[in-house]
Amino acid sequence: MSKLVIVESAAKAKTINKYLGKEYKVRASLGHVRDLPKSKLGVDIAHDFAPDYVVIADRSKILTELRKLAKESDEVFLATDLDREGEAIAWHLASVLKLPSKKTRRVVFNEITQNAIREAFQSPAVINDNKVNAQQARRILDRIVGYQLSPLLWSKVRRGLSAGRVQSVVVRLIVEREREIEKFKPQEYWELAADLAPLKPHAGAPGKFRAQLTKLDGKSIAAVATENGEERTTYAVASEAQAKQLADELRNAPFVVKRCDRKERSMAAPPPFNTSTLQQQASIQLRFSTRKTMLLAQRLYEGVELGPEGAAGLITYMRTDSLHVAEQAIGECRDFISSQFPKGYLPEKALYYKSAKAAQGAHEAVRPTSAGRTPESVKPYLEPDQFRLYDLIWRRFVASQMTPGRLAVADVEIAAGRATFEVQGRHLLFDGHLRLTGFDAKSEVHLPPLEPNDPLKLLTLEPSQHFTKPPPRYSEAALVKTLEKLGIGRPSTYAPIISTIQLRHYVKLEKRQFHATELGKTVTDQLVGHFGDIMDVQFTSHMEDRLDEVEDAKIGWLQVLREFYEPFSADLKNAEKNMQRPVPETTEHKCEKCGKPMLKRWSPRGQFLGCSGYPECRFTMPLDDAGQLAPRPAPEPTDEKCEKCGSPMVIRTGRHGRFMACSAYPKCKNTRNLDSPVEIPDALKKCEKCGKPMAVRRSRRGMFLGCTGYPECRNAKPLPKTQDAKERGS
Repeated sequence: MSKLVIVESAAKAKTINKYLGKEYKVRASLGHVRDLPKSKLGVDIAHDFAPDYVVIADRSKILTELRKLAKESDEVFLATDLDREGEAIAWHLASVLKLPSKKTRRVVFNEITQNAIREAFQSPAVINDNKVNAQQARRILDRIVGYQLSPLLWSKVRRGLSAGRVQSVVVRLIVEREREIEKFKPQEYWELAADLAPLKPHAGAPGKFRAQLTKLDGKSIAAVATENGEERTTYAVASEAQAKQLADELRNAPFVVKRCDRKERSMAAPPPFNTSTLQQQASIQLRFSTRKTMLLAQRLYEGVELGPEGAAGLITYMRTDSLHVAEQAIGECRDFISSQFPKGYLPEKALYYKSAKAAQGAHEAVRPTSAGRTPESVKPYLEPDQFRLYDLIWRRFVASQMTPGRLAVADVEIAAGRATFEVQGRHLLFDGHLRLTGFDAKSEVHLPPLEPNDPLKLLTLEPSQHFTKPPPRYSEAALVKTLEKLGIGRPSTYAPIISTIQLRHYVKLEKRQFHATELGKTVTDQLVGHFGDIMDVQFTSHMEDRLDEVEDAKIGWLQVLREFYEPFSADLKNAEKNMQRPVPETTEHKCEKCGKPMLKRWSPRGQFLGCSGYPECRFTMPLDDAGQLAPRPAPEPTDEKCEKCGSPMVIRTGRHGRFMACSAYPKCKNTRNLDSPVEIPDALKKCEKCGKPMAVRRSRRGMFLGCTGYPECRNAKPLPKTQDAKERGS
């Protein structure tokens, strides 16, 4: 029998091919083969949201081959990924290829290993319509929001903007955090740290330690109070005068150990990764973006060439919200720990971790396909970043089946007059899983032996000034954690969402923190003012729950679309009527040409300063992403003379880079490119009509050679082709 297997990627096809017999032909669809059209909405709302799917242009060739192979095959196995999107791809393939149900098989597997592949092909299933419908509902919801909101923003703010059902809510979170930071007012407070020592030193023990002031008159020195409906922390020591007075008072007070509680603290092993925690830890530990993490994980999942062994999948499927691990994998991991680590590192019973309520039960956590395949054993075959990510995943998984680490902890309370100081001693007793996940020895605090009523010697007591800090901006890790906590989107969507909002210039990443741009703030304000549901965090989370219910066959997908569209269409009509364009903001800057005030305006490239005398005066000045006046470098003098008026030429900087300009501007507007993007042959350097030099010019259609005698001489030529372009035939 002839059997055709269709997967998404060539790498996945190559890995799977080695596990199947000669009767199987494995081909890749290269991802999605059909989607809603780019040029129009593609959803017939009036006829129950009927989607108008079209074949993706660059998939025509591969589909022709797949049709031919499908006709020649007795069975066709659709082996796309096991999530909703993979199920939808399988459904689209079956529809486009017109596969008869009697010979169509659906196979899913969580890892690309010999056992998993053989088991999947021995018990194939059918396409899960509920998963397909959940994915269709998500795609149509996102298309409706994007294609009906974006034109509204084009007309009310500026052209080229976009809105998204989930991405706009994510931008809102960043904008709101930005505004919290902007309105934050630092509050001064002072801390007192006492360096203390036992009156009788102990051999081999630390001679001194540091304790922090925590209470005055039995009350915490930092208390949370509510002012005007907002929580605010008040500090007992809020000024330098108070701090110095208290320090002088306490220097004369006896310091005595009031309490010393010793206990052993257990540090439980962490669960294996799911998509969200993998993205967070890769960002924190490896400084990878979410997009980079998912691309690397995809390659590790689909298969890597391991020398003589050939292609092998190194990790399980990386788009998952589950913490479930197969019994076979747990057993293999425990065997590995037992053989590779000393006694005491393997717990008596296997460890199991509870997944989130909405997690898909058929999925597994992200783990290595074999615990015995150590990072060092595959390092020669991996790229450096692939190795770092695999090492992170492998260590986390193996550690998840190891015994807890144990710490000895001593909580010490010290009385000094009306003040209380505290210090916590801690040191590692047994590392357990920390041998793999890591323990910072610098976090240990060693104390001398202390007992209640022990008198102490005060060595130093110095106050230090501090100021409260605003809430931190979101890092990628913090944003992913927040999205998961709030139920916004799903872990598999975080990477594309974060990439999109940066590409749209709604946010920017500086020093690994997200900053909202002026454009992001403006768009968010417009949407929040007119689309309360779409921009509401709880509503967005509720929609995710509804999509989960579609997958679980608890509700029909068309019902979800109807529930969403009725209020959305009403909001859209209201916004089309009432949404106002942002009013240009008058600034303190004056027009350099006419002296009138400059206004903040919008263009397709973003904000800029434009003269309030427009259209009579068209002077503009650029603004940066934060809406601030972009500094313009001072003109650089040169030895060249202007060929039009004889004034010195200077080097200026414009939006296209550095260029030569006449210093007599605006009386003389002569300019030319500083550096030519191509080498100009000698025969073209001078104008054959007037003899003046030819220079590279820019127009809306691109660059060209133009006579510097313009406008008297209008001679122009196309740029000469580079040698590379000639060789490519372009």
